[in-house]
Amino acid sequence: MGDLVKSEAAPSAEVLHRLFNDAIDGANIAFANRLASPLTITLGDEFQGLTRTLEAGMTIVRHVRWTLLEQDIECRFVVGHVSLASPVNADKAWNMMGPGLATAREKLARKRAPNAYRFNLADHPALENLMDSVGLALTDIESDWTARQREVMLAAMRARERPAALVERFDVAESVFYKVRRAAKFDLYRTLWTNLYVALKIVDAEHTP
Repeated sequence: MGDLVKSEAAPSAEVLHRLFNDAIDGANIAFANRLASPLTITLGDEFQGLTRTLEAGMTIVRHVRWTLLEQDIECRFVVGHVSLASPVNADKAWNMMGPGLATAREKLARKRAPNAYRFNLADHPALENLMDSVGLALTDIESDWTARQREVMLAAMRARERPAALVERFDVAESVFYKVRRAAKFDLYRTLWTNLYVALKIVDAEHTP
């Protein structure tokens, strides 16, 4: 589940609506094979979807957040388990019931919690708290980025290219590129993501029949 932050304060509701819909539609196309039920906008600035694994959910959440951050749009998410007591709706992520949905929504609604990345793992409360802390650290790093740092960081995180190729793409001196990366805490940011994915894969393996 996810929603936009302070969407009511957006300069243009029409532009925000278009960019939000574009991000959701793009994620549904890019990750169609990893979604059991597509990302569905439920209440204007909220959405939810059903993925086959926690790892897939995190990857999709990260993709949506980065896409919106590039447009200066803040958002937050909850990734977690649900035990469906109703059939999977493969067309839209609504009209489904089961333990996990209500608690995820309650956690998403905690407006004062600053972390954009939140987790709901009823069977792993200690790990949930640890993941929430990692999500808070990731959010804190992102919140300190300048526009240029954000551009470089997201390109570096997404790229399969060597740093030299990114230096050429940004048309800057190599020393400048690495200075921007260091100031934006690239190594720490990448390490946090790497370890978060390790934990998610472990939990996924425990729940794989």
